[in-house]
Amino acid sequence: MKISIITAAYNSGATLKDTMESVLRQSFDDWEHIIVDGGSTDTTLDIIHDAEPRYNGRLKWISEPDKGIYDAMNKGIAMAQGDVIGILNSDDFYSSDNTLRKVADAMESMPEVDAVYGDIHFVKDSNLSKCTRYYSSRFFRPWMMLFGYQPAHPSFYCRKKVYDKYGCFDLDFKVAADFDNLLRLIYINRINTEYIGFDFVTMRAGGASTSGLRSHNRIIRDHRKSYRKHNLTIGYCLDFVRYPIKLLELYSYRFGHRHRIPE
Repeated sequence: MKISIITAAYNSGATLKDTMESVLRQSFDDWEHIIVDGGSTDTTLDIIHDAEPRYNGRLKWISEPDKGIYDAMNKGIAMAQGDVIGILNSDDFYSSDNTLRKVADAMESMPEVDAVYGDIHFVKDSNLSKCTRYYSSRFFRPWMMLFGYQPAHPSFYCRKKVYDKYGCFDLDFKVAADFDNLLRLIYINRINTEYIGFDFVTMRAGGASTSGLRSHNRIIRDHRKSYRKHNLTIGYCLDFVRYPIKLLELYSYRFGHRHRIPE
């Protein structure tokens, strides 16, 4: 089973090396890494060139203008030759050297499963070893998408045939095309998913979906646009409910069990 890892990049010189190194360290080796660059003007392409020989032919990359991160992800999915596809953003990296092994073992042992997902955690750029927030998908159920809640998208690994059948990311959504995609796959079309109790990805705080009140307002607008698109009027009214869930998650981490980052 081959896994395709899609990384969208643009002026990612400060972080892309960590992303690529975490891929190269994986204990599972039947993968390809596809980097879709939006025409970077910093050191991003230098980093790709320097690391490329170490990939032994498992790296594909392009650099050209695009319509944003979701357009880049769609390009990467179109280029993918793997059986399973996952997204690894250019400012994120795998939390463990065994992440892809966990995915492959699960997908091979459960051929009826269309996609798997798990947990992620957040760090600040000043200290990449200190977890500031742990996001677990353990309690996710498809009906929760009507409340704006979704499994951690960076941990979502899906069979390519599912994207071929139901489509990729809708570019009409500016910051929450991932939510719209998961709503379409998981809630509308009821693909078969399975939770894996494992920390997949380390995310730097401050991305498009974690950078303040303005970004959350844009996310809410995109969520409501997605509900309208799929004629889900209940979801339109209940989207705000996800925020108490997030507060409970943050409280649980800070005052309860402290997550241990996997080896």
